Amino acid sequence: MSESSSSGPVGVILAVDPDRFVEVVEAARGAGLTVTGEQAILGTLSGTIAEDRIPALEAVAGVESVDRDRAVRLPPPDSPIQ
Repeated sequence: MSESSSSGPVGVILAVDPDRFVEVVEAARGAGLTVTGEQAILGTLSGTIAEDRIPALEAVAGVESVDRDRAVRLPPPDSPIQ
């Protein structure tokens, strides 16, 4: 499966101004973000959004950066793949 230029949902992680966290979460939702995780103390927000909506998300006041979620999925310790 290859990446396409479609506007399908992609996972993103946002660094946000912790002092404006609640306001940024609401504005990010308004920009199209489906929130899947919030860490107000760390100033991070994760979720999914249509790829073509990322520029609108980057324009939200209080959003410091938007990065694709590049989580690494490791096999469980008892897996034969080590």
